Amino acid sequence: MVMTVKGFTIEPHANLKGANLSGTNLKGAYLYGANLKDANLKGANLKDANLSGANLYGANLYGANLYDAYLSGTDLYGANLSGANLKDANLKDANLSGTDLYGANLSGANLSGAKGISESDNARLQVLPDEGDIVGWKKCIGGVIVKLLIKSDTPRSSATSRKCRAKEAVVSDVIGSSIGVSMHDSKTTYKVGETVVCDTWCEDRWNECAGGIHFFITRKEAEDY
Repeated sequence: MVMTVKGFTIEPHANLKGANLSGTNLKGAYLYGANLKDANLKGANLKDANLSGANLYGANLYGANLYDAYLSGTDLYGANLSGANLKDANLKDANLSGTDLYGANLSGANLSGAKGISESDNARLQVLPDEGDIVGWKKCIGGVIVKLLIKSDTPRSSATSRKCRAKEAVVSDVIGSSIGVSMHDSKTTYKVGETVVCDTWCEDRWNECAGGIHFFITRKEAEDY
């Protein structure tokens, strides 16, 4: 899709270095591989836009709407994304070194393989406690709810949503049946007193859908899933 806004041609691999596109409606724009280095995109609407492989080095995206945008492999080094809406955005393999993400909404965003995420942003996006045993809740086939104990020494993680993963979990209770059956593979079973172990655990915290025992930290979230 080719479009013209504020005198700039918006197309794949476009050279928009330093362009002033603040407040511009670029919803669904196809900017694959575009050069947007130091561009001003403050408050721009980039919902559903494809910016895969684009150069956004030092760009100003303060308050921009990047809901469900495709930013895979994008260079965002030193970019200002404070207050931006990145809900459900794909930031896989993106360069986030020095990127300002203060106040940004990253709920559901895919950060798998992303580089340069700061320690403060890492901590801000973590919904699980650093230490101690935790209780998790999982929804199984037929609306059966399973209560899980994840012990303190068990590898566990959360990405950018409320859904969490653990390498293994002890089944504390099964509510609604005597056995819970996984909605994912329809064969993994959950019985009170047994320890369920994942055989494909993935260490990449940001890969939310990777191998693991998936759970929520409140029963209501599991019930609503």
